[in-house]
Amino acid sequence: MPETRTIADLALEVRSKNAGPFWVTMELFMRDAAGYALVADPGFLNGPVVARLYGVDAGAVQIFRLPALNVVKISFPRPVSQGSLRDRDIHAGQHHVPLAQLAVLTGSGGR
Repeated sequence: MPETRTIADLALEVRSKNAGPFWVTMELFMRDAAGYALVADPGFLNGPVVARLYGVDAGAVQIFRLPALNVVKISFPRPVSQGSLRDRDIHAGQHHVPLAQLAVLTGSGGR
């Protein structure tokens, strides 16, 4: 029977950071190849999913899959530039939370 877990449950670390004043980068360091295979699957994690979570244009989302390291890296434009008057997270250190909480179905039922 499938079990619902989150990306955070399957990862060693999920983090976000600035990638310059106009971009945010998030990194998913997965515990093992099985967890990596689940979250790296383009049918599960893709531009439209990230766009829905962060309110950004799906066409601007960049996803890099690094199977040798069990890492997925995601970058997208910041909604406002770093340090601007409306910037609520100058270091982009809290952006990873919605992604970390994304549900993943594991077990015999797939996703």
